[in-house]
Amino acid sequence: MKHKRIRLALLLIGLLAWLSVAFYGYRQVHADSSSSLTTVTIGYQKGDPVDISRQRGELVKKMKAKGYKVVFKEFQNGAALMTALKAGSIDYARAGDTPPVTAQATGTQIAYIAAGATKEYGTGILVGKNSGITTLSQLKGKKIAYTSGTAAQSLIIKALKKAGLTTSDVTLVDMSQSAASVAFAKGQVDAWVTWDPYTATAQVQNNAVLLTNGTGLTKNRDFLISTQTYAASHTTVSKYLVSYLSADMTWAQNHKSALVTMLSKTLGLSKTIVEKTVNRRTFSMQALTNTSSIVQEQQAIADLLYAEGVIKTKVTVKSAFLT
Repeated sequence: MKHKRIRLALLLIGLLAWLSVAFYGYRQVHADSSSSLTTVTIGYQKGDPVDISRQRGELVKKMKAKGYKVVFKEFQNGAALMTALKAGSIDYARAGDTPPVTAQATGTQIAYIAAGATKEYGTGILVGKNSGITTLSQLKGKKIAYTSGTAAQSLIIKALKKAGLTTSDVTLVDMSQSAASVAFAKGQVDAWVTWDPYTATAQVQNNAVLLTNGTGLTKNRDFLISTQTYAASHTTVSKYLVSYLSADMTWAQNHKSALVTMLSKTLGLSKTIVEKTVNRRTFSMQALTNTSSIVQEQQAIADLLYAEGVIKTKVTVKSAFLT
């Protein structure tokens, strides 16, 4: 009887060992493959190229096939994105033209990875329908909403210069774009420096007038930014991201009707507003090097902000462009 119990115990032990091996094999085959993926975190703003790629889903699938798990984090503006990039909470950031310059001026070792086409036609200065303001020179003495550290800041400086004015000739009110939207709608400010879809929303909902767009003042391009340290050690990741973002922008450019439907739902805006936004811009994303003409565009912004005292350090933009 004793020998039977021993044999039974040995049999049970053997069975448990076999089950353990079998379960381990099952887990190896069926386990979530994402656990072995390298995480890449990208910061974005609603409706920007990265957001379009996020919603379309192709970039995530393609990056996963290459061994990467893409995590997206949403931010309200470029200044917040640059802060997150410096802190290391994101690996890449999609920002406009001014945030990278101000970030570089404050010591963030940024790296320009890629750039999109101009967004100048949907970027500009809005005034009320019945404001009586028809020229830039009539902004003198007016209260103007803008967001510091963004494309709006360099645009308003350039626009005032074009009219023979300075920032001392107006009252600039620094506020978030969402707060500026409310202030403008209520008539608490005379003008608002902004970009799409805010521009299109105010035009459609408030009958706002675009006093001037960005033509001759700003390109307000989309930039994919990283840090010098991360970019230097993740050239393959950058290569994949630029390639897949570029493919998504080609899709966006060639399927604007589908893009309008998609963005209308996610932004919670009418198709009329989104169509206005989409139809006056070009979608693209291309890799950058320090020989690009865009270096001069960014340097002009840096020189302007330094001359105006907005940034306290003279910036050499070219050093942030990879070879």
